[in-house]
Amino acid sequence: MARRKSKAKQQEEFLHALFGLFGFGGFFGTYFLTKSFNASIIVAVILIAIVIVIMIVRQQKHIERLKKSGIADIDKMDGRQFELYLGYLFKSQGYSVKVTRAAGDYGADLVLEKAGTKIVVQAKRYSKRVGIEAVQQVHSSQNYYGASEAWVLSNRDYTEAAHNLAKSNGVRLIGREELIEMILKMNPGSVPKPKQVIQANPSQTQTCNRCGSPMVLRKGPKGEFYGCSSFPKCRNIKAIS
Repeated sequence: MARRKSKAKQQEEFLHALFGLFGFGGFFGTYFLTKSFNASIIVAVILIAIVIVIMIVRQQKHIERLKKSGIADIDKMDGRQFELYLGYLFKSQGYSVKVTRAAGDYGADLVLEKAGTKIVVQAKRYSKRVGIEAVQQVHSSQNYYGASEAWVLSNRDYTEAAHNLAKSNGVRLIGREELIEMILKMNPGSVPKPKQVIQANPSQTQTCNRCGSPMVLRKGPKGEFYGCSSFPKCRNIKAIS
């Protein structure tokens, strides 16, 4: 199954297509009008240079946008730090926020309320695309918490299967680009910076006693636990004490 392309990837492909269109179109269009090979080369080079400048400016703006959002620090968070940060983020938007306990959360990491609407949120701080498990978890928590909406929010994007399942179950998926946009729309200073949240809530570093790899925080039907980062080569797990 083909992966769903992100908005940033689609824009990048559009600029590459524009690059080729300006180059070949400028060359052949000028040659058709002037019958001059030299003039055609000059026009094509000028048009390609314009596209290159546009691409450079766009890339610089993109880098500045990412830096301002603090997404690089969010990518370094563990699961609990991410949940706490999202709690601050939603409070800044006027929501009443409850960050659930690490174990026994019944599939919801945050419970939001605003204007009489209750929303359950499954938070996924991942290093890869989020699959259907997150959608299943938050959908199952909806009845338990009596919520009218269910969201999954991640610092990454989602698999095609996750998009399909979410659509059929009425679950909202908030991915990397939308998260960045939410952060950038906040009033400056209304929420601690991601780095501040990490410093205030230090991660408990765990090492696998079987292979020596770092243990990472994971979540299962019964709550969070530490699992070996070398999974599936090593399947060692450790309960949260």
